[in-house]
Amino acid sequence: MSATLGHPRLHLREVGSTNVRARELAAAGAPHGTLVTATAQTAGRGRQGRSWTAPPGRALIASLVLRDVPALLPLAAAVAVAEVAGEGARVKWPNDVLVGAGDPPAGKVAGILAEGRPQEGWAVLGIGLNVAVRPEDLPPDVRDRAGTLGLEPADLEPTLERLLRALERWLAAPDAEVLDALRARDALAGREVEWADGRGVARGFDDAGRLVVEHADGTRSALDAGEVHLAR
Repeated sequence: MSATLGHPRLHLREVGSTNVRARELAAAGAPHGTLVTATAQTAGRGRQGRSWTAPPGRALIASLVLRDVPALLPLAAAVAVAEVAGEGARVKWPNDVLVGAGDPPAGKVAGILAEGRPQEGWAVLGIGLNVAVRPEDLPPDVRDRAGTLGLEPADLEPTLERLLRALERWLAAPDAEVLDALRARDALAGREVEWADGRGVARGFDDAGRLVVEHADGTRSALDAGEVHLAR
């Protein structure tokens, strides 16, 4: 395993949510790098309260307890996941990694969910990565939007090791380096996007990792968080 991340490790055959279990461990004093993994997850969550669906034994389901939390945690994690997913992987700000055909790629291969209690000195980083998922494994309503690394179940542990090494590097990287890597993999750059109360063209990221959007009148603003979609 990675020198710091991944120790100690709790692996569960089935769990409601690895993030929930990791949060419980964090609140109980678990050390930095504690890893929770599961073969199957019955109540996985993404951002905005969405569910994360993954067939048992074919997706990497992992949550890390972090006590040294970088300011750009979700973005650094996204860069690390994209690195593992391959040269063509792109990051859809702030928390999705895309692979496959199209520009930007059409398939969501990974989702990232960071939660924390800054006042208690910890955060939990949850990652779901479709390592060996097949289209027929997924519900019809997500099949067309899901991506996969196209590997086999035996590749789950080697992929986890690669991911932990990548996270080790990117979570410790300077913010400027993270942002440069993010910009190189930006799935939204130059594209028209929509969010809860607006529409504009994505123009990269500011130094705080916020998405910069250009409005129809030429003015620009920065989005802190929230769901962003390619405009239809």
